[in-house]
Amino acid sequence: MNRRANDPALDPRARQLLRALIGRYIHSGEPVGSQTLARHAGLDVSAATIRNILSDLEEAGLLSAPHTSAGRIPTAQGYRLFVDSLLQVRPLPEGEVARLRSELPPGSGTQALLGSASELLSAMTHFVGVVSVPKREQFAFRRIEFVPLDAQRVLAILVFADQEVQNRIIQTRRPFEAGELERVGNYLNTHFAGRPVAEIRASLLLELRNAQSEMQALLAQSMELAEQALAPDSDDMVLAGQTRLMGVQELADLDRLRELFEAFARKREILQLLERTVRAPGMRIFIGEETGLAPLEGVSLVTAPYGAGGRVLGVLGVIGPTRMAYERVIPVVQAAADALGDAFQAGEGAVGEGE
Repeated sequence: MNRRANDPALDPRARQLLRALIGRYIHSGEPVGSQTLARHAGLDVSAATIRNILSDLEEAGLLSAPHTSAGRIPTAQGYRLFVDSLLQVRPLPEGEVARLRSELPPGSGTQALLGSASELLSAMTHFVGVVSVPKREQFAFRRIEFVPLDAQRVLAILVFADQEVQNRIIQTRRPFEAGELERVGNYLNTHFAGRPVAEIRASLLLELRNAQSEMQALLAQSMELAEQALAPDSDDMVLAGQTRLMGVQELADLDRLRELFEAFARKREILQLLERTVRAPGMRIFIGEETGLAPLEGVSLVTAPYGAGGRVLGVLGVIGPTRMAYERVIPVVQAAADALGDAFQAGEGAVGEGE
C-alpha cells in the first residue's frame, strides 16, 4: 500500500486512541467523544487525559471536530495513518475466495469476466466495483476476416483467443477486391494467429523491408489493412453498483453525488487514476483529495492490478466513502485481483507471452 514518509510520530497511547476512534467512527458514523473512548479504547487513563490526547491529534491534522463538544471524526490524513500503520488486515476467508473463483471461471470470455468481477466487488463490499478493460493489443488473435462493404470501406472481423469478437470498419485508400481481401486474411491468419496484436505491426514492417518484389504487394496490402484492423482500441472500464452510494450518509449532499455520478459517466478521469495504479506494484489506496479529482474528494478508492503471463492487464478496485471498513474491503480487492488474473492465465493462449 502507498505509505507516506511524513506520517506524524505518535506515542503508543495516541496510536491506540486513534485506532479506537476511527474504528468506532467507521462502525457508527457518529463523531466519537472522550467518554466513549474511555469505555472502548482499552486505556487505563482518565477522560481528561483522553481529551488532551485528542486535542493533540486534532492539532496534528489527524482529527477534526465537526461541532463544538460533539466528538471528533478522522480527517483524510487520519485515515491515511490508520490505513498505513494502524490497520490489521486479515486474508479473505477461504469460503469467500472460493466464491470469487467459482464466479470468475476461465474460458468465460473477457467481457463476461470483467462484468462478473465488478458485480462481485460491489456485492461483497456494498460499494462501487470498477475494473479497467485490458488493452486489446495485449491479447493474441485467433483469426481475422475482411469483408468488402463498398468502394473504400472494409469490415474487419477479429476473433481473439479469449473468445471475444470485434468488428471494425476500415477506410481504405483504394478499392479492394474480394480476392485480395481473402489473400490478406489468409496471410495474416497463417503467419500471425496466436501472437499478441501489439507484435504484428512491427513484424509486418520488418518482413516488408526484407521481402522480395513478388511478396511486397501482398505485404503492403496486409500492412494497410492490419494497421487499422489491429489498431489499439479506446480505454474503457466496467462499473457496477453506483446506486449503492446513494444511501451513504457521507454522500447525502445532492450536488456532490451528482458530480460523482457525472465522473462515473465520463470515465476519463477515473481511468486516468486507474492508469496511475498500473505503474505502481501492489495495492494502492487513495483517500479523499489524494485522488486529485474534485468529484472524488469525498470517497476512497482501493485498487489492485490484475494480470496474467507475467504482465499487468488492468486494475480493479472499489470506490466507496472514506468511512469504509478498510480491513474488509482491502482483502476483497486483493482476492478479486488474484482470481481474475488466474482466470485470464488459465484461458488457453488468450494473453500473449510477450517478446
